[in-house]
Order: sequence, then C-alpha cells, then structure tokens
Amino acid sequence: MKRGSTLFLRIAVILIGIPVLALCVFVVPEIANFMAELYPDHTYLKYLVFIDLYATAIPFYFALYQAYKLLGYIDKNKAFSELSVRVLKNIKNCAVIISSLFVVGMPLFYLIAEKDDAPGIILIGMALIFASMVIAVFAAVLQKLLKEAIDLKSENDLTV
Repeated sequence: MKRGSTLFLRIAVILIGIPVLALCVFVVPEIANFMAELYPDHTYLKYLVFIDLYATAIPFYFALYQAYKLLGYIDKNKAFSELSVRVLKNIKNCAVIISSLFVVGMPLFYLIAEKDDAPGIILIGMALIFASMVIAVFAAVLQKLLKEAIDLKSENDLTV
C-alpha cells in the first residue's frame, strides 16, 4: 500500500493531539485555579485536578501514538498481523484507563458543579467517560475481528 493512502489519517491523528495539548497548557491550569478559588480552605484540590487531568493526557497521547503506529503497519501491508492486534489492545487499554481516571475525577467535577451551580460540568464529565468507553469497546471489537481474520488467514495458508 502506498504511504499516501493513510496520509490523511496521519494528519488527522496529529491534528487531534494539538487541541488536547492546548487544553493541557491553557485550560487545565485555569480549571485548577478556579477550583482553588471555590474552595480556598482546601487548596490541595487544585493539585488533585492537575493530577487527574494531566494523568488522562498521558494515555491519550500514548493511544494517538499507537494509532500512528497502526497506520504505519497498514502502509507496510502488515495490517493483518499480531502487531496490529497488539496496537489495538494498547488503544483499548488506554481508553479504559482514560475512562477510569475520569471516573476517579468525577467527585472533583461534582464539587465544582455544586459550588458554581453548573450541572453541565457533570454532563461533560459523563460524556468524556462514555466516549472513552465507546472507544474501548470499538477497539476491543476490532481487536477480536482482526484476531479472527488472522487466525482464518493462517488456517487457509496451512490448507493450501
């Protein structure tokens, strides 16, 4: 397969990472400072917000890297290989970790929503959890289908 066939997807993977980086640089400190303003007696909450939101960025970027690797395997005609199955497993695990970190951070979002009287924050948190779980399930289904296709291909190769 030509390298240009996945060029659009590679660019999309990179462009997905840029807004998240901007959020990490500009928005996360604002959210943490806002949390410190809402609860001045509990300044440690600011650091919990930092830890939770930055901790979700790590598996997110690892998953993007894995997606980039998968596109490389597709370019090298190794899409139906154990390497691709392993990459999909890593993406699934990253999505589960991201979802779990957002679940752990939901009490912080609840505290912000309660004090600021903004229930939409809870809905945003729930949407992030749901989106991560959808990605995890989708990656798991793709992983299973790819594994079955590889097994079927190897079985057919042995019979010929």
